[in-house]
Amino acid sequence: MVKSFKFKIIIRTLLLTATILLLAYLIFKMDFIFVTITVGLLAVAQVFSIIHFAEKTNRDLSRFLLSIKYDDTSQAFTSDGLGTSFSELKQAFSVVMHKLQETRSLEEVNARYLQTILHHIGTGIIVYRQDGTINLINNAAKKILKISLLKNINDLQHKYPKLADALLHLKQNEKRLLNLRMDNETGYLSIYSHPFVIKEDKNTLISIQNIKEELEEKELEAWQNLIRVLTHEIMNSITPISSMTSTMLGMIDKEDETINPDDIKDLIDALKTINSRSHGLMEFVSNYRNMTLIPTPKFKLLSIQSFFKRIEMLMNNTLTEHNISFRWRVEPESLEFTVDPDLMEQVMINLILNAIHAVEGKINPEINLTAMLGIEGGSIITVQDNGVGIVEEALEKIFIPFFTTKKQGSGIGLSLSRQILRLHHATISVDSKPDVGTTFTLKFT
Repeated sequence: MVKSFKFKIIIRTLLLTATILLLAYLIFKMDFIFVTITVGLLAVAQVFSIIHFAEKTNRDLSRFLLSIKYDDTSQAFTSDGLGTSFSELKQAFSVVMHKLQETRSLEEVNARYLQTILHHIGTGIIVYRQDGTINLINNAAKKILKISLLKNINDLQHKYPKLADALLHLKQNEKRLLNLRMDNETGYLSIYSHPFVIKEDKNTLISIQNIKEELEEKELEAWQNLIRVLTHEIMNSITPISSMTSTMLGMIDKEDETINPDDIKDLIDALKTINSRSHGLMEFVSNYRNMTLIPTPKFKLLSIQSFFKRIEMLMNNTLTEHNISFRWRVEPESLEFTVDPDLMEQVMINLILNAIHAVEGKINPEINLTAMLGIEGGSIITVQDNGVGIVEEALEKIFIPFFTTKKQGSGIGLSLSRQILRLHHATISVDSKPDVGTTFTLKFT
């Protein structure tokens, strides 16, 4: 207890009392003025010493709070033998500082980890403030844009004005495909924008991907699929026409130049077949032209509820004829979207006709239309039936032009619908289980 806080206070108090008594004695004697002044100064010094000693805890607490405020974990706190209560307090300070050091070290490790990932992923990342100042740009973004340094997003105006304009005018969570000329090469950039706020500072995160190789691969695959379909359809028509033409020439090219009635009948049948296959080939070419001549959409704001009513009116006779239960639902009822009504009507009719074909022969056939708000905004429309479903092998092919699972069908309905939806910046997807049903989902941004 010799070094305890209380003992030191008592000792200091007793010394101060003794000094004050001595000072009073000297004042009454008035014989030793110099000594009296010295003792007086000593008493004042002792008072300040006691105050300084007593306020040491407050200073340590203030130092502790300031170290937290300024994230200074280098401070050390010792009890200096001031007693049990002070030792516990200083120990608590030390434990908190140690935890702060651990937290800070963990944050630095996580920051380095994230920085390593950020600079080694293949997707370009750019983060900039409202004034265009770049907060972050990773190596992938520099590589894609073929730049070594970028301080402000507006600096792109000199090298890529088209890209700079697109980045500055991207809407919230908007995705855009941009073709850009970079060092005598054309790149196809997929750009996505996401705004966020940190400490009231508005920032925009841009992700950039050069999808040129993927597009070229898909384009080649699409051409191969198209050529495969075209050659298949053309060969199916040309082969019988060529065969029958040779047969007819053989019938006519005779030395006696006479044709018996049976040959005439065979010639007539062959000509009918040629005519039928020619019409089939012409119809195929006509359907192909229809796919490439979609008119430019004329957008206008449309109530989904009124749109569904119009679809129900158009399809009512066909649905009644097949005894199909047809229901639709819109949540909320005031839901609207911006589309070309005529083109979207064509899409819905195609999907409902497919659903009618799918539920043919089913007990209690049903077709349901639903419209709702999407989780990420925009509208979602689903067309659901309880029909035969689509086998898994065909799910990946149903949007390929001229592919069909029907015995009689052109195979362009779903492909045409997808093209129309792309013109609306919308998507179409399908989920189907054999003998359970099929659901087509249309998502509008």
